[in-house]
Amino acid sequence: MNGEKSRDLYDRALDVLPGGVNSSVRAAPVPYPRFVQSGDAGHVIDADGNRYVDWVMGLGPLLLGHDLPGSVTAAVQSRTADGPMYGMPTELEVEHAEFIARHVPSVEMVRFVNSGTEATVSAVRLARGYTGRNKVVVMESGYHGAQESTLVSEQGQPSSPGIPASFAEHTIPVPFNDEEAAHEAFEEHGDDIAAVLVEPILANKGIVEPEPGYHETVRDLADEHGSLLIWDEVITGFRVGGLQCAQGKYGFSPDLTTFGKIIGGGFPVGAIGGKTEIMEELTPAGDVFQAGTFSGHPVTMAAGLETLEFAAEEDVYDHVNALGDELRAGLEDVIADQAPEYSVVGTDSLFKVVFTRNGETPKNGRDVANAAVDRWNRVFRPQMQDAGIMLSQNQFESQFVAYGHTEEDVADTIDAYADVV
Repeated sequence: MNGEKSRDLYDRALDVLPGGVNSSVRAAPVPYPRFVQSGDAGHVIDADGNRYVDWVMGLGPLLLGHDLPGSVTAAVQSRTADGPMYGMPTELEVEHAEFIARHVPSVEMVRFVNSGTEATVSAVRLARGYTGRNKVVVMESGYHGAQESTLVSEQGQPSSPGIPASFAEHTIPVPFNDEEAAHEAFEEHGDDIAAVLVEPILANKGIVEPEPGYHETVRDLADEHGSLLIWDEVITGFRVGGLQCAQGKYGFSPDLTTFGKIIGGGFPVGAIGGKTEIMEELTPAGDVFQAGTFSGHPVTMAAGLETLEFAAEEDVYDHVNALGDELRAGLEDVIADQAPEYSVVGTDSLFKVVFTRNGETPKNGRDVANAAVDRWNRVFRPQMQDAGIMLSQNQFESQFVAYGHTEEDVADTIDAYADVV
């Protein structure tokens, strides 16, 4: 496919944007990223006019696809016409929070913020303020945004320059699905662990699902030691498990939950939700400071609420989950026939093929990191792009089914995998 305009745009961007992008993962595709001109339904069109089946879907926020229903478009246009924002409360913030609290069993109160990162930063601060403790247990290879408390390596060191080592001292990384490691962390540090911060599914490391009993063990350890359990549902929220989120699917009730992506309907958003007694520790009800000029932005609130109401009233989850099942089944046939050492992973409307080396489904982030990552990134993905299929920017990021996708998109994608794998 012709990519001259994308190449030229990237060349220009390198002069004015660090690495030519505004988020690091966007620069991952080789030899340069495709610049997108527009989207429709389950497709994107790049700056050179090439059309792709899009499984990136904004890295998760676009549950409905690129064509928004009339009700969502009307809500956004109406709010914009009334004035973009005020720095004062609006009724929409209340209605959106009521919707989330009504459908997610563990959530009684909500505080809206502006990104998933901001949500996890605020949740960790809240947990420390509520418990009076310092340390946070996180999962190795879990991703909780670009924040100092979680950018920590498997060795317990900062994973990025600019983070003081003293920050990392309060973060305890343990392998996902490793109950013994979780027990050891609490045995050593239990009296000073404010919270366990965990994704219900590792969704930024090739999609790794929990083994039976793992989340129960973590819940029990947190309760036994007086720590909070925080579920990061920025990716899984209102995607896995439908309106009850992944905690509904797995039958769990965390103390705090972080949200993002879908609850903004394609606009910047994040949120913390949880029990009233904990949430009311946030200012101005309590003493744990949290604030933001753009929090509860009216346009975002309108887009997010209308998106969730549309999903509640229509067959959105039936549609995306059925296509997800169809995709994974078709890919499993391809992989079994052509590359049995690889693994098809995912659930509901998440899917991925991880280039494992032994055909065993990954149990933690290390298993995904030990896969043929460069082959996926540098050989496989570019060929899929040439075949008209836009996959996530690297081996680790999830891929997403949207309401705008069709069975034809699924069939074309399975055929492309069969040709390229």
